[in-house]
Amino acid sequence: MRYHRDDVVDRALVVLDAYGLADLTMRRLGGELGVQPSALYHHFPNKQSLLAAVADELLERGRRTPRPSGWDARVEAVCTELREAMLAYRDGAELVATVRAFGLGAGTPYDELVAALTDGDLDPALVPTAARTLLHYVFGHTVDEQTHLQAGSVGAIEDAPREDSDFALGLQIVVDGIRALAGAGSR
Repeated sequence: MRYHRDDVVDRALVVLDAYGLADLTMRRLGGELGVQPSALYHHFPNKQSLLAAVADELLERGRRTPRPSGWDARVEAVCTELREAMLAYRDGAELVATVRAFGLGAGTPYDELVAALTDGDLDPALVPTAARTLLHYVFGHTVDEQTHLQAGSVGAIEDAPREDSDFALGLQIVVDGIRALAGAGSR
């Protein structure tokens, strides 16, 4: 059977969720699709480009619209959506953060944060730093949540799953700091 690029990405998401990022290999994916791993290179020149496409699809599947109108509400919506999209798949946070760090993809949340922050009267020189700070908070918090959940589920730690997440409160602290900078003329 001949697969299209979208079929390969769809199956890669299934493999990611079932086995984790470390086991999302071209060999395993080829086996899942019933093709030789070399057949995947017709669609992707290397594993990194495959991972970038998988990360972009993961984010697209978690996308919600419309966005709120206020800059701060938009920032919170983008960050919450990003967290939820990454939590929807095993190792989703590690995948998206890695792809973003390598500059291979997963750029939409950053672009949306820059657009929202630009609308918030923040000094334009601070906008990229504020957007990266928000991403780092979301990535770090979500990796911590996923790692704790996965370690608990396989018995590696004795902690029970966390009942409540402090994600929203932490995000509010970061957004309040940005709001304070914007209100102070972003000295």
